[in-house]
Amino acid sequence: METYEFHMSRGMYALAMFDLEQALQLYIKARLLEEGVTYPRTHSFRKLLDILAAVKGDDTLRKLVREYSVELRLLEEAYIASRYVATEFRRDEVLKVKKAVDEVMSRV
Repeated sequence: METYEFHMSRGMYALAMFDLEQALQLYIKARLLEEGVTYPRTHSFRKLLDILAAVKGDDTLRKLVREYSVELRLLEEAYIASRYVATEFRRDEVLKVKKAVDEVMSRV
């Protein structure tokens, strides 16, 4: 999360959003590997969290997907935009997504 802090401190919000996307994606994929699950090639947090919820039998994860569906969608868009389209994010959007990322990581 150091790169996230760096980009936020310099007003580079699109890069900060990308940092959050990478952190959460790799975190969830690591948890899937710990469970012995080979994950599909996807950047969909909702899909990855659904797989993890099914493996763990954890409805809390499904609730998180519903609770933070907008924020997770923004993260997915941040990944696509960083590679193909110039997109800007506002500070308040990034902070809202950061809160969601922290919550998901603490419960996964």
